[in-house]
Amino acid sequence: MPEPITVVSMGAGILALGGHLARRYFEVAKEVADVVLGVVALVLALPVLTVCALVIKVTSRGPVLYKQVRMGKDGGLFTLLKLRTMYLNAEEASGAVWAQSDDPRVVPWCRWMRRSHLDELPQLLNVIRGEMSLIGPRPERPEIIEKLERVYPEVRRRLAVRPGITGLAQVRTGYDTSVEQYRHKLLADIEYIERRNWGLELKILAATVTKFNDKTAR
Repeated sequence: MPEPITVVSMGAGILALGGHLARRYFEVAKEVADVVLGVVALVLALPVLTVCALVIKVTSRGPVLYKQVRMGKDGGLFTLLKLRTMYLNAEEASGAVWAQSDDPRVVPWCRWMRRSHLDELPQLLNVIRGEMSLIGPRPERPEIIEKLERVYPEVRRRLAVRPGITGLAQVRTGYDTSVEQYRHKLLADIEYIERRNWGLELKILAATVTKFNDKTAR
């Protein structure tokens, strides 16, 4: 008959293995679900994207899509896609800054795209390409991460998973406009990474629907 300590050790080992397999299964299943749902969502969004593209072309000069370098999983860089709702070269003088209320860089006719978050729809392409997930911490710009890391060394814990179009921080805390306010977003992102499961994913998706008329959007 095995010693009690042996039984306990074997039990702990089995539980650890089970936890590892469950996490691994979740990761693989989430990657597959992201691609499948990303393709479906992009097809359904094409009529809306067409209308948005026409509005952008008529009301301001420049490309329809705005491309910006962001930091993804494990610190890798990728090009994030958005509908261009700001004037061309809006940050030429200021450099990388947080969005603000009634941001003067935003084209007036395009504010509704930001308020409804429709400007984020092109990121479905980032999801399909495997650079992003539908749900996860929002990807930050390398310049912003550099500033944040001086105050929050743990900020790179957010890079353990693929960034998302929406996430727990977005539905819980909304926008952050300074390094000091970022703390709440960081705590929510770390909580998401530690708690990730299908139930939480569904709750975040459901909460995201309420953001299609987001009066706090910048």
